[in-house]
Amino acid sequence: MVSASSLPLAGKTALVTGATSGIGLVTAQELARGGARVVLVGRDPEKAARAQAAIQQAAGPEAHVHVKCFDLSLLRNVRTLAEQMQQEFSQLDILINNAGIMPGRFTLTEEGHELSWATNHLAPYALTNQLLPLLDAAEQARVVTVSSVAHWVGEIEPDREARNSPDKYSWLTAYADSKLANILFTKELAHRLDLTNITANCLHPGMVDTSLMRADTSQVMKALWWTARPLMVSPEKGAQTTLYLATAPETARVSGQYFAGRKVARCSERASSATEANRLWRISAEETGVE
Repeated sequence: MVSASSLPLAGKTALVTGATSGIGLVTAQELARGGARVVLVGRDPEKAARAQAAIQQAAGPEAHVHVKCFDLSLLRNVRTLAEQMQQEFSQLDILINNAGIMPGRFTLTEEGHELSWATNHLAPYALTNQLLPLLDAAEQARVVTVSSVAHWVGEIEPDREARNSPDKYSWLTAYADSKLANILFTKELAHRLDLTNITANCLHPGMVDTSLMRADTSQVMKALWWTARPLMVSPEKGAQTTLYLATAPETARVSGQYFAGRKVARCSERASSATEANRLWRISAEETGVE
C-alpha cells in the first residue's frame, strides 16, 4: 500500500478537489500525513468542515489543512478558486483533479453546460490551466486527474448543442464521454508542458465504493450500483494510484500516461489519438474561455 505519509512532503502544497469523501478524502488525508499543506475543495460546507477535522486529527496538530467550498460545475466558481489560490499561495506542487459526478438525469448548469461534462471535464481543464503559474513556480509539480475505465465507450461530441440534447442523453454515455475527455486532456496537457517542471497523468482508480451518485440518481442506476457493490474496492485502495502518481519518486518525471493499479494501462484508440486530444482542447477553450 502506497502511503504519502512515508514520503517527505513538508513544504509542498497540494490541492485536492472532491476531497470531502471517498478517494478524495483519503488522498487529502495521506498527503497531509506526509507533511504537505493541503487545500480541500468540496461543495458542502458541513461535509468540508467534517473532512477538515478528520484529516487534522489523523495528520496531527502540526498539519496545515485549508478548506475551499465551491461547486465546480460552474466555471465562475472555478475562476474564483484559482484566483484565491494565487492570492494565498506562492506555489502549487500537487494538483489532484478528483471531483466527479454521475448524474442520473439530464441537467444543465446555470451556465448552459451538461452537468457531468461541466463537473468532470470543463472544471479540471479550466482549473488546471488557471493554476499553471502556481504549478510552474514549484520545483517539480504534478497534475493528477482521476478518469475511469468507462472511457472505453466514450466519444467527444462535436459541439455543445449535441451534448445538451435531452433526447440523446444517457447517464452512462455522458459519464463515459467526460472520462474520455480526462485522458485526452491529460495527454494534450503533457504535450504542451513538455520540457517544463510540470507533469500530467491520469488514472482509473478501480471500481470504488464512493458517493459518486447524486440524490437525483435514477432507480435503475441505484439498483446496478448496489448489485455491483460486493465487487467494489474501498476508498483507501482506490486512492493508491492517485497517491502513487502524486508522490512516488519513480513517477516524478512520468507524464502523459494513463494508469491503473499503479501501472501504465492500455486505453482506448480514441483516448490515444493526438488529433482527438487537440480537437478536445479547442472545444474546451471555446466553452470555458480559458486557453
